[in-house]
Amino acid sequence: MNLKKNSKSGFTMIEIMVVVVIVAILAVIALPTYLNYVRSGYASEARTVMSNINNASKMYYQTSGQWPSEVDELERAGQLDLSRSTKLKWGFDIQLNDQGGRITATSTEKMSGGAGHEVIYDADNGKFIGYGSPEGE
Repeated sequence: MNLKKNSKSGFTMIEIMVVVVIVAILAVIALPTYLNYVRSGYASEARTVMSNINNASKMYYQTSGQWPSEVDELERAGQLDLSRSTKLKWGFDIQLNDQGGRITATSTEKMSGGAGHEVIYDADNGKFIGYGSPEGE
């Protein structure tokens, strides 16, 4: 009794196509989440620096009696020390007053996420909005 099997081991073309379609669907679902995560990572540096700028501005106001209009004032007063890499990636605009105000960070072309993205710290309610925030841009 000599029985030969004609079946060959391996995957059929249909099985491979089904797997490719499933992987493609998973990628489409995961990509927006990943991109939001990346944006949030890029913006986290700006949010941290903006918190430091806010605290340094309060100290500056207590010592000088006026609110700073730019980051350089805080650095000259010894209230803040920003790294060169942070200054290359982000530009900061300070608009604070006794009622609150805002600090705006705008990305430059040196930032990996691209230029022109804004992160805004609203000092009135203590919240961040814009790039990398759940509310988006």
